[in-house]
Amino acid sequence: MGFKIFVPIDSTSLSLGADDVADLIAATAKKRNIDVTIIRNGSRGMFWLEPLVEVQTDDGRLAYGPIEMNDVDSLFDCEFYLGGQHPKYLGPTEELTWLKKQERLTFARTGITDPLSIDDYIAHDGFNGLLKSLKMTNQQIVDEVKESGLRGRGGAAFPTGIKWQTVLDVESDQKYIVCNADEGDSGTYSDRMAMENDPFMLIEGMVIAGLAVNADHGYIYLRSEYPHALVTLNKAIKIAEENNYLGKNILNSGKNFNLEVRRAAGAYICGEETSLLESLEGKRGLVRYKPPLPAIKGLFGKPTVVNNVISLATIPIIMSKGAKYYANFGVGRSKGTLPIQLAGNLKNTGLIEKAFGITLRELLYDFGGGSASGKKIKAVQVGGPLGAFIAEEHFDIELDYEAYSKLNAVVGHGGIVAFDETVNMAEMARYSFEFCAIESCGKCTPCRIGSTRGMEVIDKITANDEQAKNVQLLENLCDTMVNGSLCAMGGMTPFPVMSALKYFPKDFGVDTNASDT
Repeated sequence: MGFKIFVPIDSTSLSLGADDVADLIAATAKKRNIDVTIIRNGSRGMFWLEPLVEVQTDDGRLAYGPIEMNDVDSLFDCEFYLGGQHPKYLGPTEELTWLKKQERLTFARTGITDPLSIDDYIAHDGFNGLLKSLKMTNQQIVDEVKESGLRGRGGAAFPTGIKWQTVLDVESDQKYIVCNADEGDSGTYSDRMAMENDPFMLIEGMVIAGLAVNADHGYIYLRSEYPHALVTLNKAIKIAEENNYLGKNILNSGKNFNLEVRRAAGAYICGEETSLLESLEGKRGLVRYKPPLPAIKGLFGKPTVVNNVISLATIPIIMSKGAKYYANFGVGRSKGTLPIQLAGNLKNTGLIEKAFGITLRELLYDFGGGSASGKKIKAVQVGGPLGAFIAEEHFDIELDYEAYSKLNAVVGHGGIVAFDETVNMAEMARYSFEFCAIESCGKCTPCRIGSTRGMEVIDKITANDEQAKNVQLLENLCDTMVNGSLCAMGGMTPFPVMSALKYFPKDFGVDTNASDT
């Protein structure tokens, strides 16, 4: 086999030259008559160190990074394949502080295995959850998911087990499992990483979901901007079928489950579950009225489980290790772990998986290293473009669904985008309305009209045009959108707007002594 060299194949790594680095390592090894085997693994999630090259030694894997093309010759000069010292030497990968301080459950294999090696997957506890599930009844599987406390990781945080119970209880000749992989929130990439770096995990989770509710067909509704994930998923599905983990008579159990990938329509609104179902049926992505719920009348009018990628990808470890094991992580009603994605003005950005209960300050400084600009971090948007802006006075509040709800904020998909003190929060608030105006499906008036009127009102406030009157108008408009919109698109757009006005009124030119805002 020769010396094992690991070079990531994750999209982020590829964008930073991982393919070129891998090719040059192979060419240099051949030129120097050194026997190496290059394995394309997933990313560890430390994006500021990509491409991160690892070598297998008797003492474990050693990391070097970030590796550029002009580093390759010197790596060989110092015999890095034997663990030799080099300016880019980082030490044993598992001992790196960023990784060591995490609780990786869903992402336990990510960065370690070859994403398309089913042997690697099985060697790292893959399909254990499926094997256990095949010996259980539908209700036992659903009860296990309920007991785990898993809530939807797509943003709504609805208890996954309750959703599955509803679908199980509905009598129907056909049921579906739909994976919402239309990851469109700013600063989020955990779904993409899961699909590109550990696709069998998602497949296993969807098969278990099918077993739980008597569904025999699944769809992965994949964001159209994820071409690498598309290729990886389709290859993984074919490999799983060839090895009898997918398709007809799975592992001779008599159970069937077929799975296919559908590319999304390229619209943010199609991340909303009912709009997604409309798109999946070949229609324009418009939000449906509820009731009926998708769990009762979903895809093609049939009972449908619609779950986010991370929700489904977490099912295998719950079924493998047990509900109590998973529920032992977290705080309060926020059970388990959350893949947190650091982005924006930070020195160190990337994926962290931590149990609920960590604070924003710990994430920003212990993991993120503070702002990349060296300036003070002024605000952080948590939960995507519809999430509230968090001011420094709340950086020490635990990351927890209920704690954030009290702030009129959301944990959402776990995306965290940091801004330093040079940001103008009035401009950010206006952009929230602008984003809503562009991405709204247009079906309901509060979202369609309110977003456009919101931009106009903010312009008047910042221009000091009847400011007190327009601040009140903005608050009334936001209240109408929150309570009158058909879905979260219009219902949550006011969150970033009102948080920006509340905590950063000076950016709007508002006199805090003359306003209650």
